[in-house]
Amino acid sequence: MSIQERRTAKGWSQEELAMHTGLSVRTIQRIEAGRKAGLESLKCLAAVFETTVSELMQEQNMTTTTQSPIPMAAPIDDRGSTAEKHAIAYVQNVKAFHMHWISFALIVPGLYFLNTLISPDVMWVWWVAPIWACALALNAIVVFGLFHIFSPDWEQREFKKRMTQDQC
Repeated sequence: MSIQERRTAKGWSQEELAMHTGLSVRTIQRIEAGRKAGLESLKCLAAVFETTVSELMQEQNMTTTTQSPIPMAAPIDDRGSTAEKHAIAYVQNVKAFHMHWISFALIVPGLYFLNTLISPDVMWVWWVAPIWACALALNAIVVFGLFHIFSPDWEQREFKKRMTQDQC
């Protein structure tokens, strides 16, 4: 069942599908015209149609080989929606990092006070604070992109690699 068939079965217009998925109307039009959808677009469509990305990928491969006169159209340049999603994820990660260091700045002095009040003989706070500080430093390194190991491009490559392995 194609994306267009799924959409019409629900009685939605392209605009309504775009609203439900968060994709642009132009992206929906391109997909329904036989162009290949990107991974992020497929994820959005799969969520709305309550199916899996792999099922949509298989359907997409079947429709492009049987219906499209153009052999293997280039992937859709869907940077607008994916760039927006990555920007939102980045802002959420930065927010979480700020909450992390604020928690550290407020809780560690409280732990120090509690440590001196309850058991001044054993300063266990000197074990907690450096470990938490290291975790905070690692969080900063990951959030602010000093390591680009698990970028969105890597995620998409690994997903495609896994999907091709499962189909063989």
